[in-house]
Amino acid sequence: MAAHAAHVTDARSYTPPAALDRLAGTSLLVGLAGLILLVIGGALSALHVLPFDLSHAFRAYLLGYVFWTGISVGSMAIMMLHHLSGGGWGVVLRRIFEAATRVLPLMFVLFIPIALGMYFSKLYPWTMPQVVAESHAVAHKHALYLNAPLFLLRWVFYFAVWIGLTVLLNKWSLEQDTTTDPRLRRLLKDRMQNVSGPGIVLFGLTVTFAAIDWLMTLEPEWFSTIWGLLIMVGWGLTALAFAICIESYFVLNNARLGEVYQPRHLHDHGKLLLAFVMIWAYFSLSQFLIIWSGNLPEEITWYLHRLRSGWQYVALFVVLFHFALPFVILLSANLKKRAGQLILVALLVLGARIIDLFWLIAPTHIVFPGAQGATAGAARVIAYALYFIAPFGVGGVWLWYFARQLKTRPLLPLGDEGLENALEQIHGHH
Repeated sequence: MAAHAAHVTDARSYTPPAALDRLAGTSLLVGLAGLILLVIGGALSALHVLPFDLSHAFRAYLLGYVFWTGISVGSMAIMMLHHLSGGGWGVVLRRIFEAATRVLPLMFVLFIPIALGMYFSKLYPWTMPQVVAESHAVAHKHALYLNAPLFLLRWVFYFAVWIGLTVLLNKWSLEQDTTTDPRLRRLLKDRMQNVSGPGIVLFGLTVTFAAIDWLMTLEPEWFSTIWGLLIMVGWGLTALAFAICIESYFVLNNARLGEVYQPRHLHDHGKLLLAFVMIWAYFSLSQFLIIWSGNLPEEITWYLHRLRSGWQYVALFVVLFHFALPFVILLSANLKKRAGQLILVALLVLGARIIDLFWLIAPTHIVFPGAQGATAGAARVIAYALYFIAPFGVGGVWLWYFARQLKTRPLLPLGDEGLENALEQIHGHH
């Protein structure tokens, strides 16, 4: 017990490095600049100065929004998996995941532009009366599911579930740190475990329907039964890659934190990242094979939009850099133990995730109405640039808020009973 007390006391000295403050300040500036550029692009298209539809600015924002919301919600899921399974791999990442989940109230507010895009642009075709009138399938969905009131009501429900779960888990985690009573700590651990089981189920249900609402209905006649699983795994992969970036960033900027995020922990996180990459590839390939073998017009049209007119090269990029290259690199045990190399792989995965979302969101039936020749080419460049500005715009604000949340608590969960084993590994006690 004396050794454990010494370890816990020592753990209190582990705080985020000063580099986190610099990261937060830079992120906020980049985020605000990105959002301003996005607003300017949308305004110029609305005024017909730029020859592309206003919906592209909203779709670009949707890309950034889904990407960063996925990190928060995916962090919640991995955090609950750790509460259920235990293990030192999750102890050292727990504070990063918790801070990411506490950004969810901000993401609730940042959904407002998407709601505005639903009303004031062609972001979601099912909001346009002519589309509903021309398609029996869309009309049927519109009456029962795809209508603005229900869409907004479901948005509130999703965030109520996600924020409710994270508030409970973060509250009990903090209480676990502030008490020295082992029985109370055990009780709090049991509470987090008991909530995490149903929480995983709620995560699956809410993310499935959110994925349908926010992404699948961009082409409302299309459907896929694997879509929810694909987005769930993608969000988990994004959250884990982000956490690896943060821990590696800490190690590279503070040698003392190398005692917390040891090579063995990095190795475990690298193996988990490899598993997520493989599962994502499995679901992606399964969806493609099932739809392509069925060869139904209402299903394969979605892929035809994304395998023609240059989009096939984006698809090839996703195959190579979202799966093939990370898969080969992460087979190396030595690489997974080195923060400087592992962070590069995690950044590659995050970049590939953005390209994958671009491939899912950007293609549409009428891309640049009224633009021809060189004008259409210039419009494409400007419009598609918005899709890559948006993740920096939303992400800069997200990272700033995340950094503020991460600094409010010790970098290690002091009340976690698994911390002692983690600290024994750190200090060489076996």
